[in-house]
Amino acid sequence: MLRKYYLAYGSNLNLGQMKKRCPSFKALDTINLQGYRLVYKGPEDNYAYLTIEKCENSYVPLALFSISLFDTIALDNYEGYPFSYLKKHFTVDVEGKEKDAFLYVMNNDNGYHIPSNEYIEICKKGYKDFNFDEAILDKAYSDTCKNIKKTRVKKIKIGIFTIFLFFFYLQKEKYPL
Repeated sequence: MLRKYYLAYGSNLNLGQMKKRCPSFKALDTINLQGYRLVYKGPEDNYAYLTIEKCENSYVPLALFSISLFDTIALDNYEGYPFSYLKKHFTVDVEGKEKDAFLYVMNNDNGYHIPSNEYIEICKKGYKDFNFDEAILDKAYSDTCKNIKKTRVKKIKIGIFTIFLFFFYLQKEKYPL
C-alpha cells in the first residue's frame, strides 16, 4: 500500500488524537525543524491553532509519521486542506534514505489569536507523548500574545492616520485653495 511521510507539530502529536484520524499511522522518528517557530493563528480567539513561521535561531520539534493514502485524505479533511492549511514539503532522512515528507502550514488569511484551553491541553498531551519540551508551547503562546499587541498597535496607528486624512479632506473641501 502506498504510504506517505507526515510531519506533525500540533494536536496531531497527541497519539490518541492521531489514532482517531489516521488508524494506520506509524510513528517513526522525531526531528527538529531549524529556522522556524510555533505560533497560534486563526480567525478569532478560541479558534486559533498552531502553525509554523520562519524565525532565526529557533526550532520546532516534529514527529515523523508514516501514513496511508486513506490517512492522508482523512488528515487533509481534518486540517481543511487546501483552504485553512497548505502543505509544505521537506526532505527527511528515513532509514538512511532521503524521502519527501509534508506538514501543514496555516494559510495567510488568519491572524494571531489565542487558542482555547482545550486545544492547548491536547497539544501538551502530544508533547508528553513524544517527550518534547513543553516550554516550546509556552513560548508559542507568549510569541502569539506579543504579535497580537503589535498588530493592535499597528491598527490603532492606521486608524488615527485615516481619521487625520478624513479631517484634512473635510477642511480642504470647506476651505478650498
